Amino acid sequence: MTRQEDQELRDVVVVGGGAAGLSAALMLARSRRRVTVIDAGTPRNAPAEGVHALLALDGVNPLELLARGRAEVIGYGGEVIAAEVTDVSTAPEGFAVTLRDGGPLRARRLLIATGLVDELPEIPGIRERWGREVIHCPYCHGWEVRDSVVGVLAAGPMSVHQALLFRQLTDSVRYFTNGTQPSADDLAKFAALGILVVAGNVARVEDGGEHAVGVRLDDRLVEVDALVVAPKMVARADVFAGIGVEPADHPMGTYIPADAAGRTAVPGVWVAGNATDLSAQVGAASADGTRVAAQINADLVFTDADRAVIRPRVSR
Repeated sequence: MTRQEDQELRDVVVVGGGAAGLSAALMLARSRRRVTVIDAGTPRNAPAEGVHALLALDGVNPLELLARGRAEVIGYGGEVIAAEVTDVSTAPEGFAVTLRDGGPLRARRLLIATGLVDELPEIPGIRERWGREVIHCPYCHGWEVRDSVVGVLAAGPMSVHQALLFRQLTDSVRYFTNGTQPSADDLAKFAALGILVVAGNVARVEDGGEHAVGVRLDDRLVEVDALVVAPKMVARADVFAGIGVEPADHPMGTYIPADAAGRTAVPGVWVAGNATDLSAQVGAASADGTRVAAQINADLVFTDADRAVIRPRVSR
């Protein structure tokens, strides 16, 4: 890409090449918008073997899904750049997006689709098994561990919620308190549902023998087939601080606030997917990208119509 091409004004720059960003770009490209997706190549679900509960594509490999999405965007004339965004600033007619190895790119509108980062407990062995033996979502992974022995690590405010949801899928749930104390109400629910409470601090997670995962406590090893962990979900928002986009606190982490149409508090900046909806699965994130893209396109259409009335063309 030449410097001259970099300076051409795009209708929309989408920061983030996951399900939300690519779905938005596809909608915008089909609306004949000049749209560019900046993809840093760090999808959240890369460790997983497949994407589940996605209609007609259940089980598709996450990287294959993204490759198909990029090809579709490009097929409609959209642009996908593999790069990392290092700075975003305001500029005449919109925004300037600076890339680590190029840019800046100029855009009339900006869509944030950067997703989130899963901050896991600092317990050895969890990160190495994340997305495989260590999981978090009953809708993403629950069917695959049905009727098996499932452990739930108390790691945050959603842990009891997770234990109850996974109990729907298996009779054998083990709740590791890890130094916490469940409430009397939670303990009553666990007892009624047959969820075994395992007290003690978790030192590490390791390979099991009879079962896939060994949860090493201070005084013993408890084996399970899968371990459920609730991460802290943190929206990727740091690079947008310079234009006034600030994440807000959420019980599960942080998110970028937006109105019902996807508009942030900063005019011209929109957000879709996990960056604003921490619990969205791939299908929901994709749908959100499509929905917000339609709003952006309409905003541009009405803006251009207003300008045409104010500055009518002169026939010659």
